Amino acid sequence: MLKISGLHASYGRIPILNGIDLDVAEGRVAGILGHNGMGKTTLMRTVMGFVGATAGRIEMEGRDLTRARPHRRVAAGFGYVPQGRDIFPRMTVRDNLRFAAAASGRDETATIDTVLEEFRRLTPLLDRAGGALSGGEQQILAIARCLCTEPRLMFLDEPTEGIQPSIVEQIAEQLLELKRSRGLTIVLVEQNLDFVASLSDRAYIIQKGAIVNDLDPSQLGDAKMLDEFIGVANQPSVPL
Repeated sequence: MLKISGLHASYGRIPILNGIDLDVAEGRVAGILGHNGMGKTTLMRTVMGFVGATAGRIEMEGRDLTRARPHRRVAAGFGYVPQGRDIFPRMTVRDNLRFAAAASGRDETATIDTVLEEFRRLTPLLDRAGGALSGGEQQILAIARCLCTEPRLMFLDEPTEGIQPSIVEQIAEQLLELKRSRGLTIVLVEQNLDFVASLSDRAYIIQKGAIVNDLDPSQLGDAKMLDEFIGVANQPSVPL
């Protein structure tokens, strides 16, 4: 479904991505692991079109999207939940959802009703400002808002950051259900190894802007594999 080949990206003269190769099949979850500064968020932003690729290719089902603008990638089926969530804090939960549906040309009522069936926790919060929600509720809203664009491929950047464990478990369960019910394909950037292991079909380690290893998620609970991951994390990082 998603094929990334030899992807390079830079901030000015500083290279960040140095030849990323990644294939993700439809309905699968790919976890991306790595220390801060290794290029995880830049990979997400480059695939979404917010950072320009300097070399390489991004394909969705054989369609070249490397030079496509972000809204074209959304129309092709990409969805993005950024690190920090980026909900509209002064808008209500309902209006956050309405904005996403309208911006992607969806029927607002039908789209929101469908999403609320999947995220019942948001129903009593519809008239509350996004900024008044807890961190976990904001993350759930960010995922629900993304689904209002009806993506087939969702990119999630650090979805467990700053969220209490009980909500993390709920998010994991919800994502697994979306994978099952919608056939959603997910690329997940995360440092919570348990979360990655519970969701991913394959885990990839990124170091200095390149994929250096891929693991079965079961290996993330192995002491030797964990030591290997920590060893990668302690390498000098590239600046972001």
